[in-house]
Amino acid sequence: MSEALKRVADAAVLSASADLITLSETLHAHPETAWEEHRAAAWVGEALADAGFRVTPRYLGYETALLAEAGSGPITIGLMAEYDALPGLGHACGHNLIAAGSVGAGIALAKIADELGITVRVYGTPAEEGGGGKIELIDAGAFTDLDLAMMVHPAPVDVAEARPFAVAHSHVAYDGVSAHAGAYPDQGVNANDAFVIAQVAIGMLRQQLPEDTRVHGIQTLGGFAPNAIPERTEGRWYVRANSLEELARLEERVNRCFEAGALATGATLSITPESAPYADFRTDERALAAYRRNALARGRVFADPAVAGRMNRASTDMGNVSQLVPAIHPYIGIDSLPYGNHQKEFAAACVGGAAERAMLDAAVLMAWTAVDVVTSTPQEDAS
Repeated sequence: MSEALKRVADAAVLSASADLITLSETLHAHPETAWEEHRAAAWVGEALADAGFRVTPRYLGYETALLAEAGSGPITIGLMAEYDALPGLGHACGHNLIAAGSVGAGIALAKIADELGITVRVYGTPAEEGGGGKIELIDAGAFTDLDLAMMVHPAPVDVAEARPFAVAHSHVAYDGVSAHAGAYPDQGVNANDAFVIAQVAIGMLRQQLPEDTRVHGIQTLGGFAPNAIPERTEGRWYVRANSLEELARLEERVNRCFEAGALATGATLSITPESAPYADFRTDERALAAYRRNALARGRVFADPAVAGRMNRASTDMGNVSQLVPAIHPYIGIDSLPYGNHQKEFAAACVGGAAERAMLDAAVLMAWTAVDVVTSTPQEDAS
């Protein structure tokens, strides 16, 4: 039974391939950043409506989220369609491929939903790149009744298991007092100096941090004129660790570095979370094993661990979904080496032949994995 259903799913993706490629290319050509994905959400919703899905735009009140459903079985499979782009880099993380791949998997599973006894849901999930869109949706009640949640993320090479860092995103600002830097420097409070001191302190802190942590960020505002002491500076900083518990301890140490800048200069510090923290990932081993088998059968080749152990550490709000329901988040290669995610060259590689093959394979592999998970018996699992 399962092999016959897989053939139907494969044929469904093949039949929809031209439309899926067009969707991916359209998203790529019109990048929209977090919470601004109005056209992307509409295009994804239209593609699913055309395939017969029941589409709910503005899902749970979020303007750029959507839910599309097909089938009515008791087992619910959720597919995540991310479609936000990076500021200044466009689709340098390949979310155009994620969205099109999840649409394709949804179309394939809809064809066999009655035979499998499943309900298929495709979620349009905004603001993964720092905005915590899935966390917002979780807080509004999404995802909790899924039997399996899946998405496949483009990367330079294929990696089956996601092992992302937990991450906190913060907006950091210092407020000081402006003054003429030449005539009245003693009347100023230099907010830029506060940021410099904080960054030096963080650089020194890194010497004592575990190797499996990350602290990095940018200063987005440093002042306006060299002869005016900056009265306000701003930045965006990320802190990453292996778990939410480790993250909380590390973030406290990093925040003390920012406090040092305020203490030394007299500037006022504010640290504002940009979203709730992204959680570490809890992989469903049964679904991951099925994905591995299917990927190998499809002709995919998993990378050597020395290469693989990089992109799969990238943080994702899919980690928060995985804390609630069984989930997998494999990476699929688009042959972009030596370039990787969040580089302009990777964005360029997210269209074209290799990217199209990866996207279509991702759609088929998610469908096949769902078939295996749903049709497997406890005896088969035990073996």
